[in-house]
Formats: sequence, structure tokens, C-alpha cells
Amino acid sequence: MKKALKEDEASSERNNERVIIEGAWQMWHRNGTRCPKGTVPIRRSTEHDVLRAKSLFDFGKKQHRRIPLHRRADAPDVVSGNGHEHAIAYTGSSQEVYGARATINVWDPSIQVVNEFSLSQIWVLSGSFDGSDLNSIEAGWQVSPELYGDSRPRLFTYWTSDSYQATGCYNLLCAGFIQTNSRIAIGAAISPISTYAGNQFDITILIWKDPKLGNWWMGFGENLLVGYWPAELFTHLADHATMVEWGGEVVNSRANGEHTSTQMGSGHFAEDGFGKASYFRNLEIVDSDNSLSSVRDISILAENTNCYNIKNSYNNEWGTHFYYGGPGRNPQCP
Repeated sequence: MKKALKEDEASSERNNERVIIEGAWQMWHRNGTRCPKGTVPIRRSTEHDVLRAKSLFDFGKKQHRRIPLHRRADAPDVVSGNGHEHAIAYTGSSQEVYGARATINVWDPSIQVVNEFSLSQIWVLSGSFDGSDLNSIEAGWQVSPELYGDSRPRLFTYWTSDSYQATGCYNLLCAGFIQTNSRIAIGAAISPISTYAGNQFDITILIWKDPKLGNWWMGFGENLLVGYWPAELFTHLADHATMVEWGGEVVNSRANGEHTSTQMGSGHFAEDGFGKASYFRNLEIVDSDNSLSSVRDISILAENTNCYNIKNSYNNEWGTHFYYGGPGRNPQCP
């Protein structure tokens, strides 16, 4: 499962050799546990999981994001309403997109309070960003004490067809995503994880639309199909996507009137670079011919660069890539 490769030297400010270990896996495999033939692994929700949620309706859902009137007209659905803050790269909104892929560095950012989270993911989007009909398919890793009861990074999925209002949920907590793989558990902890100035571990996630049946599939690693979101879940995404986003998101609840110290990515700013800041590499999109191609024309956005930031680049080894993240509260981010 694991192979080592060196980051292209042109993308590193230092000349010493660095090694990335691909193939971060899942902790439940360590004791040899496997699912019987014809079954899939499902993370069990406990009474304590439900009690941590604000209500039964809120269990397994993201908060609805209010769109501020001062939002940049050309920016995607990354808004700070309800305390959501981001550091992302995104495509333009005028093209037809049928999927996306990226390799995502895995860390275990610290979370200040239980109802905050930190995630790193791909968004595949269509619909209006300032209305109630946004369709979104999302997958990546997340640390969410409220949802999972611990601070481990976990593989997750999400979907909504109405701007996070009533439809959709995380993982398998409502009808929607259909799992087909017996080796991957949605919501399971990822292991091993990256360490500061040490080995770096990452996962590759692919989301793409089946051109025949129209369902949206999720792939993990090199060639593992995890499951799919049926086309009938969606309105706009029943046809195609119009935008892809890659990057990090946190919830800033401003406990005690201060910015949260919840970390994004590794908890270090983008300029710290390889082995210290978290990264996305080899950003790709799926076109109308069902082919993957490297993304060259992207924009980047962070609401508050004193708290979390992002810096993108391109080289032959990593294609389009970026470093992102930050510590949250610090002297410049009160």
C-alpha cells in the first residue's frame, strides 16, 4: 500500500531530501478485522454521539451557512456566516465539471471546543451560492469531537441539495451515500498521520460522475471505489458541476469573545512549507470526456490570512498544489 516519493526539489526552499509516505490507511484494519463477503463496514452511532449534537435534527449535519451581502461576487460558497472560515483553492464557475481529484496531507489539528471542527476536503458544487438550491458533494478528512467523540482525523463524506438547510448529512447518517466497498469505513480514523518535520502521510480522493447512470462515485487511494451518491439526490448536480473547491475549513465559535485556537491543517501557516504546513497536491478535474486533467487556472481565498492562509504553486512532480492552514488565535488573530 505504501510507497515513498520525493517532493520535486524545485518546489522546496531547502535542498535536503524529503520523503512522503503515501497510503495512510484506517485504524480498524490493525487487528486484522475484515467484513464478511457481501457486507460493508459501518461506523456505529452511539447514544453519546447523538447527545453531543444540539438536537436530533442537527445530528450529522453541517450548519446552514448565511451568505453575507459583502461577499465577493466571484467567490464561491466559502463564507464566514455561523463562524465557518476557510483557506481554499477553487475553479471558475463557468465550466462544466464532472469530478475532481487531489492528494491530501493528513494531520490531527487540535480543536478548542467540542462543537468546532477542522476539515480538509474536496467540494464538487453546482447551483446558486447565494440562494437555497446549492448542491454540494464533499469528501476528505475531518477532526470533529462533537460528531465522533474524539480528536482523530477521520475519512468522511457529506452532501446537500439545498444549501445545507434540510437535506444531506455526514457519512451514512441519513439515506444518500451508498457504500459498496467492504475495506473502507466512512467515518473511521485514518492512520498513520503526518508529524512536524517528520514523515508525511496523505490520501488520494476522487469524486466523479458516471457518464452512463449519472451517479457520483467516490474513489480512495489508487483504485478503490468506496461508493456513490445517486443522481436523484440532486437537482443541479443531476447534470454536472460548475465549480470545484479544495482546501480547509474550521468553525470559529468565538468562545469567550476571542477567535478560536482550533487549528487548520497542521496548525502552521502556508509559508512554513513542506513537512510543516499541510498541503494538497496534484489537483485535477474530470471533463466532459470523462478524462482527468491537471488544473492550471485556480483562484485562492482565505477570509482572514492572519488566522489561516493559503499559497499555491505548480511543478512537474506535484502539478498544481498548495500549502494552507494556520493556528487560529495568535497575536495577529485576536
